[in-house]
Amino acid sequence: MKCRMTNPNQASRKVSSMTEQNSSALRVAVIGAGPAGIYASDQLIRNEEREVYVDLFEQMPAPFGLIRYGVAPDHPRIKGIVKSLHNVLDKPRLRLLGNIEIGKDITVEELREYYDAIVFATGAVRDRALNIPGVDLPESYGAADFVGFYDGNPRFDRDWDLSAKQVAVIGVGNVGLDVARILAKTAEELKVTEIPDNVYESLKNNQATEVHVFGRRGPAQVKFTPQELKELDHSDNINVVVDPEDIDYDEASEEARRASKSQDLACQILEGYAIREPKLAPHTLQIHLFEQPTEILEKDGHVVGLRTERTELDGTGNVRGTGKTTDWPVQAVYRAVGYRSEAVPGVPFDTTTNVIPNDGGHVLANSGAEHVPGLYATGWIKRGPIGLIGNTKSDAKQTTDMLIADAVAGNLTPRTHEGPEAIVELLDARGIAYTTWQGWYRLDAEERALGEAEGRERKKIVDWEEMVSHARAVPVCI
Repeated sequence: MKCRMTNPNQASRKVSSMTEQNSSALRVAVIGAGPAGIYASDQLIRNEEREVYVDLFEQMPAPFGLIRYGVAPDHPRIKGIVKSLHNVLDKPRLRLLGNIEIGKDITVEELREYYDAIVFATGAVRDRALNIPGVDLPESYGAADFVGFYDGNPRFDRDWDLSAKQVAVIGVGNVGLDVARILAKTAEELKVTEIPDNVYESLKNNQATEVHVFGRRGPAQVKFTPQELKELDHSDNINVVVDPEDIDYDEASEEARRASKSQDLACQILEGYAIREPKLAPHTLQIHLFEQPTEILEKDGHVVGLRTERTELDGTGNVRGTGKTTDWPVQAVYRAVGYRSEAVPGVPFDTTTNVIPNDGGHVLANSGAEHVPGLYATGWIKRGPIGLIGNTKSDAKQTTDMLIADAVAGNLTPRTHEGPEAIVELLDARGIAYTTWQGWYRLDAEERALGEAEGRERKKIVDWEEMVSHARAVPVCI
């Protein structure tokens, strides 16, 4: 018997059924298949108070969120988190439904008819605004957009202008460091990773030889993790530079070092860069501290520089301006000042803080502290884009504990549609080309095969429709 793969167009294609459900079991929809959504799903199906079945909805054709599309490709150590997330998604009481846009393919109000509760874990993938003159120039880029490009996110640009020889990165967090490192490395160094062909071809034409990273405060206030900072020096092509004048501490800064081993290690690494002899390398990556960006300079409508004001510590760990400015010649600026979440249609949203209003788990009505029955939030859409994976786990537990407590107390409005196939029948009737966990296995196998042909672990598929096609392919045997 021979089998080949084909892509069905018929709307009646079924998802593999979940384990037979007890009619008294809770059915919960979790929106967003990144770490926050997967951890919340895991907490729900493992709780001992009520039996729970979870449908995990994802807008992308593939799961894993920022672990797949927000971690730099040269960080396979961090991507190892996918293995633990994979184990969760393998569990029988959890079902993945991808390539579904909430508010377009199905509304929140409609979901409430099929589920006893909904948890929003939609994360944050857009750039926070930076309000300085020149920010709208064509060579002023949001870091999130660049990350989306080099991580092969199909929602972002496929091509990138990398003609700038001198580049500025604004922001002293790990995203800023990732952007700076990708710009400072060579295409050949990154070809061994999972980057798709279009990213490799763009990076081959990268002209950057100087990458400058700017932060307005001092070493005790940087948001780099020590490992990320240390790994900068692992490339033979990058000379990492820190000006000794940028190493300064006040009393509050010293206290911050004593209070956090991680912060102290970051300071030590920065100090090491500041006192060492220059490394012979074709690319320079310089970290500038105590420099507050004030304007992106332009000529004839294009970026020609970045103006910063020198700052100094004020004794409290904060800084004040000194009035001394410097113009740095750069031809491109990357703004890594933080991510922001986007509103989910039909759900309250605070446009000032860019989060769903909540009390630690329950979604709150815009008018105040009143709960919206059956709606919950977790992850960055709940608390803003701060914290690491460990914070996401504890965050998910806080939210799901509230949900289960409400269920035990009888405070949830029961669904009106029974059976695990009811939602699938609706999606099929609408002709929605949803993807599944079984589909991820097929897409994963195709990406690994593409990578294996070139001697690497994986090569990402970037085109959205191609991803869906591989995920929805089914074997036809003759």
